Amino acid sequence: MHLTVEALAFLMLVAFLAGAIDALAGGGGLLTIPALMAAGIPPVAALATNKLQSALGTGSAVLAFFHAGRIDVKAFAVPAAAAFAGSVLGATIVQRVDPGFLSAFVPVLLIAMGFYFLLAPKMSEEDRHARLGRSGLTLVCGGIGFYDGFFGPGTGSFLTTALVALGGLGLVRAIANTKFLNLATNIAGLLAMIAGGKVLWLLGFAMAAANIAGNQLGAWLAIRFGGRGVRPLLVVMSFAGREAAGESGQPALDVPAGLVASGVRAPRRDSFRERHIHQREQSACRQQRHHRRQHQRHPVPARARQRRQPQHRHQQRNPHAAS
Repeated sequence: MHLTVEALAFLMLVAFLAGAIDALAGGGGLLTIPALMAAGIPPVAALATNKLQSALGTGSAVLAFFHAGRIDVKAFAVPAAAAFAGSVLGATIVQRVDPGFLSAFVPVLLIAMGFYFLLAPKMSEEDRHARLGRSGLTLVCGGIGFYDGFFGPGTGSFLTTALVALGGLGLVRAIANTKFLNLATNIAGLLAMIAGGKVLWLLGFAMAAANIAGNQLGAWLAIRFGGRGVRPLLVVMSFAGREAAGESGQPALDVPAGLVASGVRAPRRDSFRERHIHQREQSACRQQRHHRRQHQRHPVPARARQRRQPQHRHQQRNPHAAS
């Protein structure tokens, strides 16, 4: 199996765009997971590989926001720990779920998130009174962390919304601290996926390089301009991601076996030559069955069969030997 240069370049481009969007308002997994599944990667392996590239990209965004003084590590240390624990639990459970169920479940979640982004209230740019204390916010972050470990796409947007609507943070501060919480969930989910042997390392690192560049661009845009204008794009990506995930049952790209770690193999995809040979064999079998049925319906007389039989070799060489 072979992953073409064009396919790898496409996945890296998707990772770059996903990193930029993820740093602004979250939801980068709406692009990367459908793209990975469309490339023929099993659902759990796609989630695991997405965790690898997302964790590295999110880490770079955290550094950018931290240097800009936007992250309050002391205030969000406990919620980050709860998100970490929830993500470990979710990532452990998803590895024991039937992949067929997950393939059918992914498009449903993407549709739900599309309506969420479409109908959610507008976020404020200024801090306001918090509706939940630290304990309540910790429980919410733990639940979102579980979701991130189990599925993942849209986690950043859910965290940002929770910090704005329930924590009272302004949009830019919420985005920055969301990256800190999301880093905890990504690391936890990645560790659980590594323990289960589900990560495609080479592909994950290639996408991570592009995702880091995208996260740096998105973090710069968020610090300078805020997160305005991203929500309509997230709505479009949610429904577009549903279509991509829905068609993942017939992947178009092949994945090299060398990308798979710890015995996890991508699904087998026959080459064009193998498919062509298989089609010729099936055609020959159909022709044989057709001739057999014709022979059963119209049997050939014994004399006709004798006339059709070829002469013996020495008779062909010496036609007058008997005389």
